[in-house]
Amino acid sequence: MTHHRISRRSFVKRGAILAAASGLPAWFIERELALAGEPARRPGPNDRPGIALIGCGGMGRGDANNALRFGDLMAVCDVDEGHAEAAAKQFTRDGKAPARYNDFRKVLEREDIQVIIQATPDHWHTLVNMAAVRAKKDVYGEKPLTLTIDEGRRLARAVRENRAVLQTGSQQRSDRRFRLVTELVRNGRLGKLRQVTVYLPAGLRGGPFAPSPVPAGLNWDYWLGQAPRVDYVKERCHTTFRYWLDYSGGTMTDWGAHHNDIARWAIGLEGPVSIEAQVRAEPVPGGYTAISEYEVVFTYANGVRQIVKTTPDDNIFGGVVKRDGQRNGLRFEGSEGWIWVNRGDLEASDEALLSTPLPESAARLEVSNDHMGNFFECVRTRRDPICHVEVGHRSASMCHLAAIALALRRKLEWDPAREQFVGDGSAQANARIAREQRRPYDYSFVG
Repeated sequence: MTHHRISRRSFVKRGAILAAASGLPAWFIERELALAGEPARRPGPNDRPGIALIGCGGMGRGDANNALRFGDLMAVCDVDEGHAEAAAKQFTRDGKAPARYNDFRKVLEREDIQVIIQATPDHWHTLVNMAAVRAKKDVYGEKPLTLTIDEGRRLARAVRENRAVLQTGSQQRSDRRFRLVTELVRNGRLGKLRQVTVYLPAGLRGGPFAPSPVPAGLNWDYWLGQAPRVDYVKERCHTTFRYWLDYSGGTMTDWGAHHNDIARWAIGLEGPVSIEAQVRAEPVPGGYTAISEYEVVFTYANGVRQIVKTTPDDNIFGGVVKRDGQRNGLRFEGSEGWIWVNRGDLEASDEALLSTPLPESAARLEVSNDHMGNFFECVRTRRDPICHVEVGHRSASMCHLAAIALALRRKLEWDPAREQFVGDGSAQANARIAREQRRPYDYSFVG
């Protein structure tokens, strides 16, 4: 056996190179290298789980391609035949294409499939995930985990009762930049944390839209699922589904599911105790129904305020104009300064806030540097992944709380332990924790 010894000089040099490339402080990179365990094990040819992709749009195909490092794609499923065909073609290997389905329940009957990659529109997340874990499959499920708070409670019970592994696709929990900032905040680097501001892209505000014929190959009734039956409108389907409250929650449940998760991770509490919301732009009659521009203020029991606001001059398609000096990210403010972070930037009011190492006694957060790898490692070990079902549920609930406050246009009080609204307006708000599901696409659809 050959042993390779790495000199301290080489170790430091490698850390400096990585720090320069990533924009992270050298001390953090050196600690990462020193504490790094084995990367997520890539299974051998006889130890690769069978995978099925349910929801074959761009995000689903991207997730499935990422998962191919750890398993073999056996099947694809979509109610749009064109999406299923594109996925089958993309993942054909050595002339062998994955099987194609248009009903995910048939996929779950296969014993050679152990893992589900789920990337359907939001209003299908819960039923697909629930059916999968009851079929004893493990799930990598796209965010937001659910369409409603009640769905999250039900899904969490199903995952635990069936001892399944579920990873919510909030991949920023597996990003060193966000983990560093969260650790700094948790360890008092900013002094007393006072406020977290989450900047989100503004949503789409358009309409009215006219119905049109259903495209060939699309099962529109199945696509609608639990949502109310309506005529086909192309703006309701596929990419822009997220701007309709029947199926999603706009940018609040899209990018907000990522950034609100990081804010909640740093604050360290299950959820807020009050929510206030301001609508900045009303929907166009007959158009997208999700609020496109808004400001929401969460207040936590420890006094920390979390402000979630859209940047109107920026949108989901990648504008570059900044509003309030920021765009699509998080700003943490405390008694000793501020830190700004997003997927590309890391800044602070004083560079020393970032460059000064945390002491050895500092609290450490769970480490994952590969979100999909973390999931498959947990499939093997049966441990909880970094963004397990309760994490996904609580972070999605933040987005749903905001959507309810925006819909009711009033301040609401929330009991995070009981997961209920309390005080004035609670009856009206609690009525929105769950939604009526159109039959047959209710819970009975998946047993």
